[in-house]
Amino acid sequence: MSTDKITILLNWSANAYHAPLYLAQKLGYFQDEGISVAILEPSDPSDVTELIGSGRIDMGCKAMIHTIAAKARGFNVTSVGTILDEPFTGIVYLKSQNKITTDFTSLRGKRIGYVGEFGKIIIDELTSHHGMTPADYTAVRVGMNVADAIKRGTIDAGVGLENIQQVDLEHWSEANGRPASDVGMLRIDELADLGCCCFCSVLMIANDEFAAKNPHKVKAVLKALRKAMDLVRADPDKAWEMYVEVKPVLGDAVNRKMFERSLPYFSATLENVQRDWTKVTGYSKRLGVVDASFVQNMTNEFLPENSQREIKANEVKAAAVAKAINSIPAVTAEAGGR
Repeated sequence: MSTDKITILLNWSANAYHAPLYLAQKLGYFQDEGISVAILEPSDPSDVTELIGSGRIDMGCKAMIHTIAAKARGFNVTSVGTILDEPFTGIVYLKSQNKITTDFTSLRGKRIGYVGEFGKIIIDELTSHHGMTPADYTAVRVGMNVADAIKRGTIDAGVGLENIQQVDLEHWSEANGRPASDVGMLRIDELADLGCCCFCSVLMIANDEFAAKNPHKVKAVLKALRKAMDLVRADPDKAWEMYVEVKPVLGDAVNRKMFERSLPYFSATLENVQRDWTKVTGYSKRLGVVDASFVQNMTNEFLPENSQREIKANEVKAAAVAKAINSIPAVTAEAGGR
């Protein structure tokens, strides 16, 4: 970029889980690190990786699976940290309508909304995983309006997050005399036998050329973000009050509930978790999004020192636990295992 201001593009319109970024700006944490940041909202979330990969934007937020797919398509982006770890993601629906149940095949003949093209790729793969074909449902691209489309009845179900779209629908259901429990979710990680919801973990990504030329700026962004994240985790009530001062449009009950439901997912260290990247890379290969030669586009080298220390400590602890477990002798019948 031709300006000294670092541009950060959100993956979505500003919502509950973007609070640490806005608080880092409001509280002067970016300024303390000697940088100036402009936080931007996309008109179309599908454009984010292209804008960053082309160098028109320096950094931004994006889900893990989209970050992997972007690199496979030639966009020069790398994940430099994680904001939100493993938010529950799935196909949300209203139990009282359209006869959808916990059985995936109940979606046969239904209209399913999705955000961008990879949402459809995931649903198409799930249909084959459950004895159906893409012809057995109607795909409807609704962008950022999954919950609204369900409310209007233009789709029967749609791909969303437990802490965002599901909360929105629960609030709407209660306002219309139905219990929050009327909202159901078919979790994609369970449907796909994936083992984690990490494919929708929200990452901080950077343009590769920008990061290579400005490593100190990337480190400064993450150091300020980590400081704001610590505040959110330590005092969420205070953090939310300050966030609403920045974004008054979010100052209602439903957005507050979204924030509360996001708290368990905020990353303590901003770490790119290798276990998650391994699983999602494998899932991406299964979806046909990347080929067998794909090299993971993530790094933890820009994380602040306190994050690095915590990650190392966690690795040492995990290794010690594994060693202790492996040292336990097997129980045999002779040893009293009858």
